[in-house]
Amino acid sequence: MHFSLTLGRLFAQALIFSSVLSLADSAAIKSDGHGKGSDKGNSNGGHFVPFDPLEATIDSIHAAVYGQTATCRQIVEAYIARIVEYNPQINAILTLNPNALTISDSLDMALANGDSIAKAPLFCVPMFVKDNYDTFDMPTTAGVLALAGAQPPSDAPTIAALRKAGAVIMGKTNLQELALEGLCVSSLGGQTYNPYDLTRTPGGSSGGTGASVAASLACLGTGTDTVNSIRSPASSNSLVGIRATQGLISRSGIVPVSWSQDIAGPLARTVRDAAIGLSVMASVGYDPADNRTAIGEGHRYKDYTKFITGTALKKQPRIGVLDIMFSNATDPEIQAVNTVMNEAIAKIAAAGAEIVHISDPFYNVSALSAAYDVQRFEFRQLMDAYLSAPGEKTPVPDLAALVATGKWFLAPTQKTWFQQVFNYSTWSPGYDVGVAGAYNNVTIHLMDLFASQNLTALIYPEQNRLVVQVGSPGQSGRNGELAGVAGVPVVVIPAGFSSPNTTAPVGVPVGMEILGMPFTEGPLIDLADSIESVLKARKIPSLFNHQVPAKHLDSVPVITPNNTLPYPYHLGPYTN
Repeated sequence: MHFSLTLGRLFAQALIFSSVLSLADSAAIKSDGHGKGSDKGNSNGGHFVPFDPLEATIDSIHAAVYGQTATCRQIVEAYIARIVEYNPQINAILTLNPNALTISDSLDMALANGDSIAKAPLFCVPMFVKDNYDTFDMPTTAGVLALAGAQPPSDAPTIAALRKAGAVIMGKTNLQELALEGLCVSSLGGQTYNPYDLTRTPGGSSGGTGASVAASLACLGTGTDTVNSIRSPASSNSLVGIRATQGLISRSGIVPVSWSQDIAGPLARTVRDAAIGLSVMASVGYDPADNRTAIGEGHRYKDYTKFITGTALKKQPRIGVLDIMFSNATDPEIQAVNTVMNEAIAKIAAAGAEIVHISDPFYNVSALSAAYDVQRFEFRQLMDAYLSAPGEKTPVPDLAALVATGKWFLAPTQKTWFQQVFNYSTWSPGYDVGVAGAYNNVTIHLMDLFASQNLTALIYPEQNRLVVQVGSPGQSGRNGELAGVAGVPVVVIPAGFSSPNTTAPVGVPVGMEILGMPFTEGPLIDLADSIESVLKARKIPSLFNHQVPAKHLDSVPVITPNNTLPYPYHLGPYTN
């Protein structure tokens, strides 16, 4: 691999997405934003409510707009009402899209005119994107105060695909600074809080997306995953998250961490919605700006929901349980996860699966990370290439200049790692060994395990302890390293909850990883859907389960995140 050439291609700018809709035509929408309605909608205090976003799915949104019980604008206004009401409590959103209402008006006009976009898979689906995806109409900051206002000239290809599929990009969500940890703290956005327990983090790095989707501030969201970063917030917020096979989805136009390990993907409240999101994101296909997408050719499917049969467990699949991913410590935070997972495994077995316990010490997360995680070698070069790319218009030209501003945040556990990134590169001894070993050792070891044991999937807790409290030095106990270095697909689904307490009225979510072989996303989604139906584990966060009255808006309100860093965090590097 000629890494310097790959850098140039990987972060070439995507073309500006040209809307298929005429914004001028949107003026024909009634000024009050209300189209044909129905008196059969929900009610709140005697007032007609055309649409309630709480736990809404893509199908229920489509039922509303196609059944003419709500316009797309009314749906977007309903989500904005929830955002205004609830985001101050979880601090999940960095910015709202000022064009969201104009976009919804255009979609209403497209439906009235019978335009083809009205039949698109994400038509009028409000969603948030993690603020490390380039968007032509909103800044892309990766949560860094030093990058505030950085405006890309064009959309990342995945964002362009989401828009083309009819999605309403509602705004950008907070993330762990530069997507490097799992606490969801950033110098630009501050701390995001878990909607199930406001004393805890929402996981990360895609925690802002996770918290906002869990609280029904959007129907769908995007994340990125280098080691845990889609799956951690999915687990911590009772959501479904999909980390696809490396090469299935383009990474160009996304602030990078690791060429070898980065992947983009969806977060949703149901397996079906996540599958629709995956279908659209994978539709970019081969992207010359990310030449790794070449290996995905022939493995992509237009609609991953077509794999869902509802009968996967009835076929008596052999499912391996990676025992080494569980902790035997007596800590109640760990035992709570073990209890949830053991109960879930028993239900899966009762539904027809054959459970095979795998005790191979090869899968020790710490050992995998030490031997095969190569992000420390790749990060600085990739960031320098992204920050200096023509047209990005970032305030700093490279990572060293960003650090020199002091306007950035580093989690305490990242101190040693961050020092290493300035001493390592892809020419450093050990880099080629790590890259080659990840495939030759980890991926092939997994393939051998699946073949020898005739496995359909492996399961284990995404995190072997409950998601950590706000103010913790790092997000401990996560098990995402295996898929991260092997490049194989995982679907995370809700497994259950810890016991309720005063700060967690319904308990703290626990998530299950379902791991498969490369490019088996379809069968994994089918299995995840069947397990989801058996466990029925998702619960609404009780602090956010109330209907919020919507009203007509002349413009999109401005969101200002609370970027005060909680104790003991501070800007700049940790020196003690």
